[in-house]
Amino acid sequence: MLQSIESALGTLGGIIWGPYVLIPLLLLTGLYLTVRLGGLQFRKLGSALRLALFERKDAEASGGDVSQFQALTTALAATVGTGNIVGVATAISIGGPGALFWMWVTGLLGMASKYAEAFLAVRYRTTDAKGEISGGPQYYLERGIRNGFGKFLALFFAVAAALAAFGIGNMTQGNSIASNVESSFGLPTWITGIVLTAFTFAVLVGGIKSIGRVTAAFVPIMIIFYVLGALFILVVNVAELPAAIALIFTDAFTGTAAVGGFAGSAIMLAVQMGVARGLFSNESGMGSAAIAAAAAQTTHPVRQGLVSMTQTFIDTLVVVSFTGLVLITTGVWEKGADFAATMTGDAFSSGLPGQWGHYVVTIGLVMFAYSTILGWAYYGERCMERLFGRPAVMPYRVVFSLVVFVGCTVPLAVVWNFADVMNGLMAIPNLIGLLLLSGLIARETKHYLDNDPKLHADRKQVEAFMEGHPGAIDSYERTGR
Repeated sequence: MLQSIESALGTLGGIIWGPYVLIPLLLLTGLYLTVRLGGLQFRKLGSALRLALFERKDAEASGGDVSQFQALTTALAATVGTGNIVGVATAISIGGPGALFWMWVTGLLGMASKYAEAFLAVRYRTTDAKGEISGGPQYYLERGIRNGFGKFLALFFAVAAALAAFGIGNMTQGNSIASNVESSFGLPTWITGIVLTAFTFAVLVGGIKSIGRVTAAFVPIMIIFYVLGALFILVVNVAELPAAIALIFTDAFTGTAAVGGFAGSAIMLAVQMGVARGLFSNESGMGSAAIAAAAAQTTHPVRQGLVSMTQTFIDTLVVVSFTGLVLITTGVWEKGADFAATMTGDAFSSGLPGQWGHYVVTIGLVMFAYSTILGWAYYGERCMERLFGRPAVMPYRVVFSLVVFVGCTVPLAVVWNFADVMNGLMAIPNLIGLLLLSGLIARETKHYLDNDPKLHADRKQVEAFMEGHPGAIDSYERTGR
């Protein structure tokens, strides 16, 4: 029975992530939004990073549940996970080094998609019965596309996201933590499961404010810890770096011939693995990170859109790049796809003294995966709130925490396939919505940046140039526009 389900999910996932559905939809949506927004992710990256990492407190609005930085780290917590370690290894071992190039392309174009969905999340956000902020595709698809089709897209997304949270945001992460801790430190998986379940519930019971405080302290440390380890290896292997970079670009358009234990790949396989694992890593276009963006304290949707855009840059252009370059410069990628689960650990072990490599990767993976659990728990509960109201939130938190133990202690082949399918089903309605609402996004973005090109305006200045103009925060509640 389980084998039949696994096979069916694998087939469905292959169709969704194949060359005729999500890959062209993702790339073309990102490209279209990049053109419509005038290359916003390139023009405003520096200002966006400043706004994200060095936000000015006098620029914050009173609305929202968490600061812009906490909203960013919550979204980063959900995205910087096993995809940055195991996902990159899988992509390169199957698709060749050229897959990393297509992950970069997905990231660069995905920054426009991430901006657009975060913009809409703040633009159309609302509050639940307890006064907490709710927003994301489950709301903006219905409010922005005002017909039955918009409501259908919104509900479809909410169901897919609530289910996906148990897969990609829960059991797969818990399993990765437990198996790696057992391998490195000999701790039984059931003990890891109990500890992880208890810590998860302790954080989740406090809601987004608790999650935001934890991720704001936790995420920067985990990223710096991992990147420093990777940077040491690249410095040691600096002589191999030029050849590795050249291989990434040539392999992206020529495919890889058989090398050592690697069976080879066609160009399409490099593209497919790069795009699929790129989205798996940074979630641009899926709409999930928009749920966290909606909770941010900010003066205008454009500002939070730019802050959220940096999440994809940090995830893919920084963390993923370091993982990929370590795999290629150490030569470990040639082992083949059967070793993808341990490949990054092997690469770090070969590049760092003694057994430090495996410990760095294990500790990094534990931090990445645990933070992903926290971020996705919030995504799932906001979708449950949309579907069943506020009373569904606390039961969801309890069940979500308990399922972490299940993920730590049982095999998950079926769950991985289920997660791939649900991720794809989340992305499709959101990408359709981004295309249909692209005119509004471009128009409102231009109006804001014409009045605040350097992103220095404080709250009073923003209110002054937005007076009488629909498109400010909460204007939908007042005007329905």
